[in-house]
Amino acid sequence: MMNTPRLLRSLVGWVAAALLAAGCTSSTATGPTGPKPTTPVKGQTPNKAPEPPPISNRAKLLFEDAVKAMEAQKKSKAVDYPSLERKFKTALEADPNLAEADYNLGVIAERQGKSDEAKSWYQSALKKKPSLRQASENLAVMAQNAGDIGGAVALYQDVLKRYPDDGSSRARLAEIYRQTGDHDKAMEFARAALMRDPQSTTALKVMMRSYVDRKQLALAKLVALRAVKIDANDPELHHTVGLILQQEGDLDAARLSLKRALEVRADYVPSHIVLAQLALESEDYPGAEEHLRKILQAGGKNAPAHLNLGVAYKGQGQFDKAMQEYDEAEKIDPNLAAIYLNRAIILHRAKDAPERAVELYKKYISMAGGDVALSAEAPVFGLLREAEAVIQAKAEAKKAEEQARQMEVLQKQQEEELKKAEAQEKAQGGAPANPANPAGNPATPPAEPTNEAPAPEPAKSAPGQKNPAAADPDEPTDEF
Repeated sequence: MMNTPRLLRSLVGWVAAALLAAGCTSSTATGPTGPKPTTPVKGQTPNKAPEPPPISNRAKLLFEDAVKAMEAQKKSKAVDYPSLERKFKTALEADPNLAEADYNLGVIAERQGKSDEAKSWYQSALKKKPSLRQASENLAVMAQNAGDIGGAVALYQDVLKRYPDDGSSRARLAEIYRQTGDHDKAMEFARAALMRDPQSTTALKVMMRSYVDRKQLALAKLVALRAVKIDANDPELHHTVGLILQQEGDLDAARLSLKRALEVRADYVPSHIVLAQLALESEDYPGAEEHLRKILQAGGKNAPAHLNLGVAYKGQGQFDKAMQEYDEAEKIDPNLAAIYLNRAIILHRAKDAPERAVELYKKYISMAGGDVALSAEAPVFGLLREAEAVIQAKAEAKKAEEQARQMEVLQKQQEEELKKAEAQEKAQGGAPANPANPAGNPATPPAEPTNEAPAPEPAKSAPGQKNPAAADPDEPTDEF
Protein backbone atom coordinates (compact mmCIF):
# COMPACT_ATOMS: atom_id res chain seq x y z
CA MET A 1 0.00 0.00 0.00
CA MET A 2 1.31 3.42 -0.81
CA ASN A 3 2.32 5.66 2.02
CA THR A 4 0.66 9.04 2.40
CA PRO A 5 3.11 11.03 4.55
CA ARG A 6 1.54 14.08 6.11
CA LEU A 7 3.20 17.41 6.66
CA LEU A 8 2.34 19.06 9.96
CA ARG A 9 0.92 22.55 9.46
CA SER A 10 1.00 23.46 13.11
CA LEU A 11 2.34 22.19 16.40
CA VAL A 12 -1.01 20.78 17.51
CA GLY A 13 -2.40 18.65 14.68
CA TRP A 14 -2.12 17.07 11.28
CA VAL A 15 -3.78 17.50 7.89
CA ALA A 16 -3.64 15.28 4.83
CA ALA A 17 -1.03 16.35 2.30
CA ALA A 18 -1.69 16.37 -1.41
CA LEU A 19 1.43 14.39 -2.29
CA LEU A 20 2.16 10.69 -2.03
CA ALA A 21 5.58 9.17 -1.61
CA ALA A 22 6.77 7.72 -4.89
CA GLY A 23 8.41 4.37 -5.44
CA CYS A 24 6.60 2.33 -2.77
CA THR A 25 5.84 -1.25 -3.60
CA SER A 26 3.22 -3.69 -2.45
CA SER A 27 4.15 -6.24 0.14
CA THR A 28 4.09 -9.95 -0.63
CA ALA A 29 4.27 -11.26 2.94
CA THR A 30 1.71 -13.67 4.29
CA GLY A 31 -0.16 -11.38 6.63
CA PRO A 32 -0.08 -10.07 10.18
CA THR A 33 1.91 -11.95 12.76
CA GLY A 34 1.59 -11.94 16.52
CA PRO A 35 -1.56 -11.18 18.48
CA LYS A 36 -4.34 -9.47 16.57
CA PRO A 37 -5.41 -6.01 17.72
CA THR A 38 -8.55 -6.14 19.83
CA THR A 39 -11.45 -3.75 20.07
CA PRO A 40 -10.68 -1.30 22.87
CA VAL A 41 -12.86 -1.01 25.96
CA LYS A 42 -15.11 2.02 25.78
CA GLY A 43 -13.67 4.91 27.73
CA GLN A 44 -10.11 3.52 27.71
CA THR A 45 -7.45 6.23 27.43
CA PRO A 46 -3.86 5.93 26.26
CA ASN A 47 -0.99 6.07 28.70
CA LYS A 48 -0.03 9.66 29.25
CA ALA A 49 3.43 10.61 28.09
CA PRO A 50 5.46 13.29 29.83
CA GLU A 51 4.76 16.77 28.55
CA PRO A 52 7.34 17.92 25.96
CA PRO A 53 9.41 21.01 26.76
CA PRO A 54 8.06 24.36 25.54
CA ILE A 55 9.15 25.56 22.10
CA SER A 56 10.75 28.96 21.61
CA ASN A 57 8.73 31.63 19.86
CA ARG A 58 11.44 32.12 17.22
CA ALA A 59 11.29 28.39 16.30
CA LYS A 60 7.48 28.59 16.08
CA LEU A 61 7.66 31.56 13.73
CA LEU A 62 10.24 29.86 11.51
CA PHE A 63 8.15 26.69 11.50
CA GLU A 64 5.04 28.62 10.43
CA ASP A 65 7.06 30.35 7.70
CA ALA A 66 8.16 26.95 6.38
CA VAL A 67 4.56 25.69 6.40
CA LYS A 68 3.35 28.78 4.49
CA ALA A 69 6.07 28.21 1.88
CA MET A 70 4.94 24.59 1.55
CA GLU A 71 1.31 25.62 1.03
CA ALA A 72 2.26 28.26 -1.56
CA GLN A 73 4.37 25.78 -3.51
CA LYS A 74 1.59 23.20 -3.38
CA LYS A 75 -0.89 25.69 -4.86
CA SER A 76 1.55 26.61 -7.64
CA LYS A 77 2.20 22.88 -8.24
CA ALA A 78 5.94 23.55 -8.21
CA VAL A 79 7.27 22.01 -5.01
CA ASP A 80 10.92 22.84 -4.25
CA TYR A 81 11.89 20.18 -1.70
CA PRO A 82 15.44 21.48 -1.07
CA SER A 83 14.15 24.96 -0.17
CA LEU A 84 11.48 23.51 2.16
CA GLU A 85 14.11 21.31 3.75
CA ARG A 86 16.30 24.33 4.48
CA LYS A 87 13.39 26.20 6.07
CA PHE A 88 12.42 23.35 8.42
CA LYS A 89 16.07 22.80 9.36
CA THR A 90 16.35 26.48 10.21
CA ALA A 91 13.36 26.13 12.55
CA LEU A 92 14.95 23.05 14.10
CA GLU A 93 18.21 24.89 14.65
CA ALA A 94 16.27 27.59 16.50
CA ASP A 95 14.95 24.94 18.89
CA PRO A 96 16.18 21.30 18.76
CA ASN A 97 13.09 20.20 20.71
CA LEU A 98 10.78 21.05 17.80
CA ALA A 99 9.77 17.45 17.00
CA GLU A 100 7.31 18.59 14.33
CA ALA A 101 10.21 19.92 12.28
CA ASP A 102 11.93 16.52 12.49
CA TYR A 103 8.71 14.91 11.36
CA ASN A 104 8.23 17.21 8.37
CA LEU A 105 11.85 16.72 7.34
CA GLY A 106 11.08 12.99 7.35
CA VAL A 107 8.09 13.57 5.06
CA ILE A 108 10.19 15.66 2.67
CA ALA A 109 12.91 12.99 2.60
CA GLU A 110 10.35 10.25 1.98
CA ARG A 111 8.79 12.14 -0.90
CA GLN A 112 12.23 12.38 -2.51
CA GLY A 113 12.74 8.63 -2.18
CA LYS A 114 15.30 8.93 0.64
CA SER A 115 13.90 6.14 2.79
CA ASP A 116 16.76 5.75 5.27
CA GLU A 117 16.90 9.50 5.89
CA ALA A 118 13.13 9.62 6.34
CA LYS A 119 13.21 6.82 8.92
CA SER A 120 15.93 8.63 10.85
CA TRP A 121 13.88 11.85 10.98
CA TYR A 122 10.70 10.00 12.08
CA GLN A 123 12.57 8.18 14.84
CA SER A 124 14.09 11.46 15.99
CA ALA A 125 10.64 13.04 16.13
CA LEU A 126 9.27 10.15 18.22
CA LYS A 127 12.14 10.40 20.71
CA LYS A 128 11.38 14.06 21.25
CA LYS A 129 7.60 13.64 21.21
CA PRO A 130 6.26 10.05 21.53
CA SER A 131 2.71 11.31 21.00
CA LEU A 132 3.49 12.02 17.33
CA ARG A 133 1.38 9.07 16.28
CA GLN A 134 1.68 9.86 12.56
CA ALA A 135 5.47 9.32 12.72
CA SER A 136 4.88 5.79 14.05
CA GLU A 137 2.32 5.13 11.33
CA ASN A 138 4.63 6.39 8.59
CA LEU A 139 7.40 4.11 9.85
CA ALA A 140 4.94 1.21 9.82
CA VAL A 141 3.84 1.95 6.26
CA MET A 142 7.45 2.21 5.11
CA ALA A 143 8.13 -1.19 6.65
CA GLN A 144 5.03 -2.57 4.95
CA ASN A 145 6.09 -1.15 1.57
CA ALA A 146 9.55 -2.68 2.03
CA GLY A 147 8.01 -6.12 2.64
CA ASP A 148 8.68 -6.15 6.38
CA ILE A 149 5.13 -7.10 7.27
CA GLY A 150 6.03 -8.35 10.72
CA GLY A 151 7.73 -5.07 11.56
CA ALA A 152 4.81 -3.09 10.15
CA VAL A 153 2.24 -5.05 12.16
CA ALA A 154 4.27 -4.59 15.34
CA LEU A 155 4.32 -0.83 14.81
CA TYR A 156 0.59 -0.70 14.06
CA GLN A 157 -0.15 -2.74 17.17
CA ASP A 158 2.04 -0.41 19.22
CA VAL A 159 -0.03 2.53 17.99
CA LEU A 160 -3.26 0.71 18.85
CA LYS A 161 -1.90 -0.15 22.28
CA ARG A 162 -1.25 3.51 23.01
CA TYR A 163 -4.28 4.78 21.07
CA PRO A 164 -7.02 2.09 21.14
CA ASP A 165 -9.47 4.27 19.22
CA ASP A 166 -7.07 4.91 16.36
CA GLY A 167 -8.82 4.21 13.07
CA SER A 168 -5.87 4.76 10.76
CA SER A 169 -3.79 1.82 12.03
CA ARG A 170 -6.81 -0.43 11.69
CA ALA A 171 -7.19 0.71 8.10
CA ARG A 172 -3.51 -0.05 7.46
CA LEU A 173 -3.90 -3.53 8.95
CA ALA A 174 -6.96 -4.00 6.75
CA GLU A 175 -4.78 -3.30 3.71
CA ILE A 176 -2.30 -5.97 4.78
CA TYR A 177 -5.12 -8.51 4.92
CA ARG A 178 -6.33 -7.38 1.49
CA GLN A 179 -2.89 -7.79 -0.03
CA THR A 180 -2.73 -11.36 1.28
CA GLY A 181 -6.15 -12.20 -0.16
CA ASP A 182 -8.11 -12.31 3.10
CA HIS A 183 -10.88 -9.98 1.97
CA ASP A 184 -13.21 -10.86 4.85
CA LYS A 185 -10.63 -9.71 7.40
CA ALA A 186 -9.78 -6.70 5.27
CA MET A 187 -13.40 -5.55 5.18
CA GLU A 188 -13.78 -6.23 8.92
CA PHE A 189 -10.84 -4.00 9.83
CA ALA A 190 -11.83 -1.34 7.28
CA ARG A 191 -15.35 -1.11 8.75
CA ALA A 192 -13.88 -0.96 12.26
CA ALA A 193 -11.70 1.92 11.14
CA LEU A 194 -14.68 3.76 9.66
CA MET A 195 -16.64 3.31 12.89
CA ARG A 196 -13.89 5.25 14.67
CA ASP A 197 -13.23 7.68 11.84
CA PRO A 198 -16.05 7.99 9.26
CA GLN A 199 -13.84 10.33 7.20
CA SER A 200 -11.03 7.76 6.85
CA THR A 201 -10.24 7.67 3.16
CA THR A 202 -7.57 5.07 3.95
CA ALA A 203 -10.26 2.63 5.06
CA LEU A 204 -12.43 3.50 2.05
CA LYS A 205 -9.46 2.84 -0.26
CA VAL A 206 -9.07 -0.62 1.24
CA MET A 207 -12.74 -1.35 0.61
CA MET A 208 -12.74 -0.13 -2.97
CA ARG A 209 -9.53 -2.06 -3.76
CA SER A 210 -11.05 -5.17 -2.25
CA TYR A 211 -14.12 -4.78 -4.46
CA VAL A 212 -11.89 -4.24 -7.51
CA ASP A 213 -9.89 -7.37 -6.68
CA ARG A 214 -13.14 -9.35 -6.58
CA LYS A 215 -14.43 -7.75 -9.81
CA GLN A 216 -17.31 -6.06 -7.99
CA LEU A 217 -16.79 -2.88 -9.98
CA ALA A 218 -20.13 -1.20 -9.24
CA LEU A 219 -19.55 -1.39 -5.48
CA ALA A 220 -15.95 -0.28 -5.92
CA LYS A 221 -17.08 2.79 -7.85
CA LEU A 222 -19.65 3.73 -5.19
CA VAL A 223 -17.02 3.58 -2.44
CA ALA A 224 -14.52 5.52 -4.56
CA LEU A 225 -17.01 8.30 -5.30
CA ARG A 226 -17.82 8.52 -1.60
CA ALA A 227 -14.13 8.89 -0.83
CA VAL A 228 -13.70 11.58 -3.50
CA LYS A 229 -16.44 13.63 -1.84
CA ILE A 230 -14.48 13.48 1.41
CA ASP A 231 -11.13 14.39 -0.15
CA ALA A 232 -11.15 15.57 -3.75
CA ASN A 233 -7.44 16.38 -3.51
CA ASP A 234 -6.32 12.79 -3.03
CA PRO A 235 -4.84 11.63 -6.36
CA GLU A 236 -5.11 7.97 -5.41
CA LEU A 237 -8.90 8.23 -5.32
CA HIS A 238 -9.13 9.66 -8.83
CA HIS A 239 -6.59 7.09 -9.95
CA THR A 240 -8.63 4.21 -8.57
CA VAL A 241 -11.79 5.51 -10.23
CA GLY A 242 -9.78 5.58 -13.47
CA LEU A 243 -8.75 1.95 -13.01
CA ILE A 244 -12.37 0.93 -12.43
CA LEU A 245 -13.51 2.75 -15.58
CA GLN A 246 -10.66 1.12 -17.50
CA GLN A 247 -11.81 -2.34 -16.42
CA GLU A 248 -15.35 -1.42 -17.46
CA GLY A 249 -14.02 -0.61 -20.92
CA ASP A 250 -14.72 3.13 -20.81
CA LEU A 251 -11.22 4.24 -21.77
CA ASP A 252 -12.08 7.88 -22.48
CA ALA A 253 -13.62 8.34 -19.02
CA ALA A 254 -10.70 6.43 -17.49
CA ARG A 255 -8.21 8.84 -19.07
CA LEU A 256 -10.13 11.83 -17.75
CA SER A 257 -10.10 10.45 -14.21
CA LEU A 258 -6.41 9.61 -14.39
CA LYS A 259 -5.64 13.09 -15.71
CA ARG A 260 -7.66 14.51 -12.83
CA ALA A 261 -5.30 12.67 -10.49
CA LEU A 262 -2.39 14.44 -12.21
CA GLU A 263 -4.12 17.78 -11.90
CA VAL A 264 -4.23 17.19 -8.16
CA ARG A 265 -0.63 16.07 -8.09
CA ALA A 266 1.48 16.40 -11.23
CA ASP A 267 4.10 13.82 -10.20
CA TYR A 268 1.69 11.05 -9.19
CA VAL A 269 3.55 8.12 -10.74
CA PRO A 270 0.78 5.44 -10.81
CA SER A 271 -1.43 7.58 -13.06
CA HIS A 272 1.51 8.38 -15.35
CA ILE A 273 2.18 4.64 -15.65
CA VAL A 274 -1.39 3.76 -16.66
CA LEU A 275 -1.70 6.73 -19.03
CA ALA A 276 1.61 5.80 -20.67
CA GLN A 277 0.39 2.25 -21.19
CA LEU A 278 -2.92 3.44 -22.66
CA ALA A 279 -1.01 5.79 -24.99
CA LEU A 280 1.25 2.96 -26.19
CA GLU A 281 -1.74 0.71 -26.82
CA SER A 282 -3.40 3.42 -28.92
CA GLU A 283 -0.07 4.18 -30.69
CA ASP A 284 0.01 7.70 -29.27
CA TYR A 285 3.79 7.60 -29.00
CA PRO A 286 4.39 11.32 -28.24
CA GLY A 287 1.82 11.10 -25.43
CA ALA A 288 3.46 7.97 -24.06
CA GLU A 289 6.86 9.69 -24.17
CA GLU A 290 5.55 12.60 -22.09
CA HIS A 291 4.24 10.34 -19.30
CA LEU A 292 7.31 8.09 -19.32
CA ARG A 293 9.61 11.07 -18.91
CA LYS A 294 7.61 12.10 -15.82
CA ILE A 295 8.00 8.59 -14.42
CA LEU A 296 11.78 8.68 -14.92
CA GLN A 297 12.01 12.13 -13.37
CA ALA A 298 10.40 10.70 -10.23
CA GLY A 299 13.00 7.91 -10.08
CA GLY A 300 15.50 7.17 -12.84
CA LYS A 301 16.25 3.55 -11.92
CA ASN A 302 13.14 2.18 -13.57
CA ALA A 303 13.96 -0.42 -16.22
CA PRO A 304 10.38 -0.88 -17.53
CA ALA A 305 10.02 2.90 -17.95
CA HIS A 306 13.26 3.07 -19.98
CA LEU A 307 12.10 0.09 -22.04
CA ASN A 308 8.71 1.65 -22.78
CA LEU A 309 10.31 5.00 -23.57
CA GLY A 310 12.41 3.12 -26.13
CA VAL A 311 9.21 1.67 -27.60
CA ALA A 312 7.76 5.20 -27.80
CA TYR A 313 10.88 6.42 -29.62
CA LYS A 314 10.73 3.43 -31.97
CA GLY A 315 7.12 4.27 -32.78
CA GLN A 316 8.25 7.77 -33.76
CA GLY A 317 11.06 6.44 -35.95
CA GLN A 318 13.80 7.63 -33.59
CA PHE A 319 15.67 4.34 -33.59
CA ASP A 320 18.99 5.53 -32.15
CA LYS A 321 17.23 7.08 -29.15
CA ALA A 322 15.25 3.88 -28.71
CA MET A 323 18.44 1.80 -28.64
CA GLN A 324 19.91 4.13 -26.00
CA GLU A 325 16.85 3.59 -23.78
CA TYR A 326 17.13 -0.18 -24.20
CA ASP A 327 20.75 0.08 -23.11
CA GLU A 328 19.71 2.02 -20.00
CA ALA A 329 17.06 -0.57 -19.19
CA GLU A 330 19.60 -3.38 -19.53
CA LYS A 331 22.01 -1.66 -17.15
CA ILE A 332 19.28 -1.54 -14.50
CA ASP A 333 17.76 -4.99 -15.10
CA PRO A 334 19.54 -7.29 -17.57
CA ASN A 335 16.95 -9.99 -16.87
CA LEU A 336 14.12 -8.00 -18.45
CA ALA A 337 13.52 -10.20 -21.50
CA ALA A 338 11.53 -7.64 -23.50
CA ILE A 339 14.68 -5.53 -23.87
CA TYR A 340 16.18 -8.07 -26.25
CA LEU A 341 12.98 -8.52 -28.26
CA ASN A 342 12.59 -4.80 -28.88
CA ARG A 343 16.27 -4.32 -29.66
CA ALA A 344 16.10 -7.22 -32.13
CA ILE A 345 13.13 -5.69 -33.95
CA ILE A 346 15.08 -2.48 -34.64
CA LEU A 347 18.19 -4.37 -35.77
CA HIS A 348 16.02 -6.57 -37.97
CA ARG A 349 13.74 -4.02 -39.60
CA ALA A 350 15.55 -0.69 -39.33
CA LYS A 351 19.28 -1.38 -39.08
CA ASP A 352 19.64 -4.18 -41.68
CA ALA A 353 21.33 -6.46 -39.16
CA PRO A 354 19.21 -9.63 -39.23
CA GLU A 355 22.08 -11.85 -38.06
CA ARG A 356 22.36 -10.01 -34.75
CA ALA A 357 18.57 -9.83 -34.55
CA VAL A 358 18.29 -13.64 -34.79
CA GLU A 359 20.65 -13.98 -31.82
CA LEU A 360 18.53 -11.60 -29.75
CA TYR A 361 15.25 -13.24 -30.79
CA LYS A 362 16.60 -16.58 -29.58
CA LYS A 363 17.82 -15.00 -26.35
CA TYR A 364 14.39 -13.52 -25.73
CA ILE A 365 12.72 -16.89 -26.38
CA SER A 366 15.00 -18.63 -23.89
CA MET A 367 14.47 -15.93 -21.25
CA ALA A 368 10.75 -15.36 -21.73
CA GLY A 369 9.88 -19.05 -21.97
CA GLY A 370 11.45 -20.03 -18.66
CA ASP A 371 10.10 -23.34 -17.49
CA VAL A 372 7.10 -23.08 -19.83
CA ALA A 373 7.64 -22.85 -23.58
CA LEU A 374 6.20 -19.89 -25.41
CA SER A 375 3.11 -20.48 -27.52
CA ALA A 376 3.82 -21.37 -31.12
CA GLU A 377 1.65 -18.40 -32.11
CA ALA A 378 3.86 -15.95 -30.20
CA PRO A 379 4.86 -13.09 -32.56
CA VAL A 380 8.55 -13.60 -31.86
CA PHE A 381 8.59 -16.85 -33.84
CA GLY A 382 7.23 -15.09 -36.93
CA LEU A 383 9.84 -12.37 -36.52
CA LEU A 384 12.56 -14.99 -36.15
CA ARG A 385 11.49 -16.78 -39.34
CA GLU A 386 11.32 -13.46 -41.17
CA ALA A 387 14.84 -12.52 -40.09
CA GLU A 388 16.20 -15.96 -41.06
CA ALA A 389 14.53 -15.63 -44.49
CA VAL A 390 16.22 -12.24 -44.93
CA ILE A 391 19.58 -13.80 -44.06
CA GLN A 392 19.02 -16.60 -46.59
CA ALA A 393 17.92 -14.16 -49.30
CA LYS A 394 20.98 -12.03 -48.62
CA ALA A 395 23.21 -15.12 -48.89
CA GLU A 396 21.62 -16.15 -52.20
CA ALA A 397 21.90 -12.63 -53.55
CA LYS A 398 25.54 -12.51 -52.51
CA LYS A 399 26.17 -15.83 -54.24
CA ALA A 400 24.49 -14.65 -57.45
CA GLU A 401 26.45 -11.42 -57.28
CA GLU A 402 29.68 -13.37 -56.92
CA GLN A 403 28.83 -15.53 -59.92
CA ALA A 404 28.01 -12.45 -62.00
CA ARG A 405 31.30 -10.90 -60.96
CA GLN A 406 33.23 -14.02 -62.00
CA MET A 407 31.50 -14.03 -65.40
CA GLU A 408 32.38 -10.39 -65.89
CA VAL A 409 36.03 -11.09 -65.05
CA LEU A 410 36.11 -14.01 -67.50
CA GLN A 411 34.56 -11.91 -70.25
CA LYS A 412 37.08 -9.16 -69.67
CA GLN A 413 39.92 -11.71 -69.87
CA GLN A 414 38.64 -12.97 -73.23
CA GLU A 415 38.36 -9.44 -74.57
CA GLU A 416 41.92 -8.71 -73.43
CA GLU A 417 43.26 -11.83 -75.17
CA LEU A 418 41.50 -10.88 -78.42
CA LYS A 419 42.90 -7.36 -78.26
CA LYS A 420 46.40 -8.77 -77.71
CA ALA A 421 46.08 -11.06 -80.76
CA GLU A 422 44.97 -8.18 -82.99
CA ALA A 423 47.82 -6.05 -81.72
CA GLN A 424 50.36 -8.77 -82.59
CA GLU A 425 49.04 -9.05 -86.17
CA LYS A 426 49.27 -5.32 -86.66
CA ALA A 427 52.77 -5.29 -85.24
CA GLN A 428 53.84 -7.99 -87.80
CA GLY A 429 52.41 -5.89 -90.68
CA GLY A 430 50.05 -8.59 -91.90
CA ALA A 431 46.35 -8.72 -92.24
CA PRO A 432 44.39 -10.28 -89.54
CA ALA A 433 44.53 -14.01 -89.56
CA ASN A 434 41.92 -15.74 -91.77
CA PRO A 435 41.00 -19.22 -90.72
CA ALA A 436 40.10 -20.15 -94.38
CA ASN A 437 43.56 -19.10 -95.72
CA PRO A 438 46.08 -19.80 -92.99
CA ALA A 439 49.10 -19.46 -95.38
CA GLY A 440 48.15 -15.97 -96.33
CA ASN A 441 48.31 -16.64 -100.19
CA PRO A 442 46.42 -14.24 -102.45
CA ALA A 443 43.03 -15.64 -103.26
CA THR A 444 41.87 -16.14 -106.90
CA PRO A 445 39.01 -13.83 -107.59
CA PRO A 446 35.84 -15.66 -108.55
CA ALA A 447 34.71 -15.69 -112.22
CA GLU A 448 32.18 -13.13 -113.17
CA PRO A 449 28.75 -14.59 -113.91
CA THR A 450 27.44 -14.66 -117.56
CA ASN A 451 23.94 -14.81 -119.00
CA GLU A 452 24.87 -17.11 -121.96
CA ALA A 453 23.52 -20.62 -121.88
CA PRO A 454 26.19 -23.32 -121.98
CA ALA A 455 26.74 -25.06 -125.34
CA PRO A 456 25.21 -28.50 -125.61
CA GLU A 457 27.61 -31.38 -125.53
CA PRO A 458 28.10 -33.16 -128.86
CA ALA A 459 26.21 -36.37 -129.14
CA LYS A 460 28.28 -39.42 -128.66
CA SER A 461 28.20 -42.09 -131.45
CA ALA A 462 27.59 -45.66 -130.82
CA PRO A 463 30.57 -47.92 -130.93
CA GLY A 464 31.67 -48.57 -134.54
CA GLN A 465 29.78 -45.59 -135.94
CA LYS A 466 31.10 -42.32 -137.10
CA ASN A 467 30.23 -39.26 -135.41
CA PRO A 468 27.86 -37.28 -137.62
CA ALA A 469 29.17 -34.07 -136.32
CA ALA A 470 32.66 -35.04 -137.47
CA ALA A 471 31.63 -36.17 -141.05
CA ASP A 472 32.34 -34.22 -144.22
CA PRO A 473 29.24 -32.35 -145.28
CA ASP A 474 29.96 -32.91 -149.02
CA GLU A 475 30.18 -36.60 -148.71
CA PRO A 476 26.93 -38.43 -149.74
CA THR A 477 25.23 -40.30 -147.03
CA ASP A 478 24.71 -43.95 -147.19
CA GLU A 479 21.03 -44.74 -147.05
CA PHE A 480 21.70 -48.35 -146.68
